[in-house]
Amino acid sequence: MTALDAAGMPVAMAGMLEFCGDVLQLSFPQAELAPARALLDEHFGACDMLAANHRIELPHLLVSDMDSTMIGQECIDELADYAGIKDRVSAITERAMRGELDFGQALTQRVGLLEGLDEDAIARCLAERIAPVDGARTLVATLRSRGCRAVLVTGGFHHFADEVGAQLGFDRVVGNRLAVADGRLTGALAGPISDAGTKRATLEEERGQLGAGARVLAMGDGANDIPMLQAADYGIAYRAKPKARDAANGRIDSGDLSAVLKLFDIPENEWVAR
Repeated sequence: MTALDAAGMPVAMAGMLEFCGDVLQLSFPQAELAPARALLDEHFGACDMLAANHRIELPHLLVSDMDSTMIGQECIDELADYAGIKDRVSAITERAMRGELDFGQALTQRVGLLEGLDEDAIARCLAERIAPVDGARTLVATLRSRGCRAVLVTGGFHHFADEVGAQLGFDRVVGNRLAVADGRLTGALAGPISDAGTKRATLEEERGQLGAGARVLAMGDGANDIPMLQAADYGIAYRAKPKARDAANGRIDSGDLSAVLKLFDIPENEWVAR
């Protein structure tokens, strides 16, 4: 902590919460977090970490991305494999998640490539390809047992997110809807696009309903998660693209999602398994 003190960023609290040396929680009562994060990256680059400019408390609200965060896949890429165009679609997905392409335009382009795909491919894709990441069920169940509301908000699709949300125990799901006609995808969306703005707006709406003083945890991995990561009290980037990681004040690079519970100092014997 000497480097932080020398930079005028005294640490009110610091602790390796998992003494194997990979989980770090810090509180900076007065520091700007951006320069603090730069120093932490330099000295604790391998740590799963959460830093805040206030005392770290259990969140009252979890707002999480789905693809590559709560599940280990990008649903649209896997669905595209059933149309034989996974390589084309995943290349666009990767650029969009890195912030190199406008998300809305990239989504419209990818959905357009799925025109004519049998709707039954969605159910097959869910059953054969889509699975929660390790620790996802335990994370959601444990936070909910502590009174935390859980909202899944995705730039992906309700066809997938509704099922994933139910499996993991989310209270609400927000996402895009694929348009279907005569049992086939039309290549369009039904309704407005769920994007970065939607994610932040959902977070603010839910926080407003909880009232003043509610602490919010947001989680995501891509560029379209940045606005909600920045709006949250605790924005945790999960195995994230560089832009999202740089925007967050927490990160999970090495552990599974149960590492989030360690960051909030919840003892493992109090975790809820599902």
